[in-house]
Amino acid sequence: MAASFVFRRWCSTAAAETAVPSKGTRWERFKTGRFGVWCRSLFGDYKEACREVVVGAWERPLKAGVYLGLLGGAWACFHTNPREGSFETNLLDVANQLGLLSPWIRNGVSDGHVQKLTRLHNEGRLRYISLGVASLEYQADYDPDASLYEANCSALSVPLRELAERVVDVGFAGRWWVLDTKMKDYDVNEDEFRHLPPALSATVPPAPQVTERNEQLHKDSWKPVAIQEDEEERTRAAEQTERDGEEGTQSDAVGQIQQRTQT
Repeated sequence: MAASFVFRRWCSTAAAETAVPSKGTRWERFKTGRFGVWCRSLFGDYKEACREVVVGAWERPLKAGVYLGLLGGAWACFHTNPREGSFETNLLDVANQLGLLSPWIRNGVSDGHVQKLTRLHNEGRLRYISLGVASLEYQADYDPDASLYEANCSALSVPLRELAERVVDVGFAGRWWVLDTKMKDYDVNEDEFRHLPPALSATVPPAPQVTERNEQLHKDSWKPVAIQEDEEERTRAAEQTERDGEEGTQSDAVGQIQQRTQT
């Protein structure tokens, strides 16, 4: 009796196990698994966030325009941020420009600033920092390849509070602003006009339009004179009148001589 009960129980369990449906394909198992559920929930969150952004931009277009302008400006600043080697290239360019000028006509401020940067570059003391939308060029105390203890000790490195005093240039929007400002009127030596009389030193220089007009007049003065047709006709008429007058005076003189001989 007990043996028959156990046999029937075993047969019913085997039938139940065979009645369990299959797990399905691998893609269905992936979707119903933990990772699939997490991915679906993450996708749903991003979808809802994008929908809220679009609805908010439609309801508040001014605010959305301001945010888009800020994002576009940040991207433009990041795209035009000067790279590490651009400062050295600009420094060499301005140094060559000053080298083409005589020392007597160089601007003292431009020449001194470029000489200082060139000395720091030759000593290997210039450092570059990128802030994403802008760049900084500052001076250090030692060359990075120096083997001195003071140069390699981290406790003696430049503190952050002194970084503002060591900055020599700021790169923004594709330019190094301090270097460009120092190179303004680099071919004008202001020391030449320091000892002028007050009357001459207070003289206002001519405007660029006046200078361009004077240069154009000077160039035009070297061109050949073009005579117009009316002027040519007047010149010919004047020459003909002079010839007729000379012939009339000559005929009158001949008539007077003939009358004297007859008498």
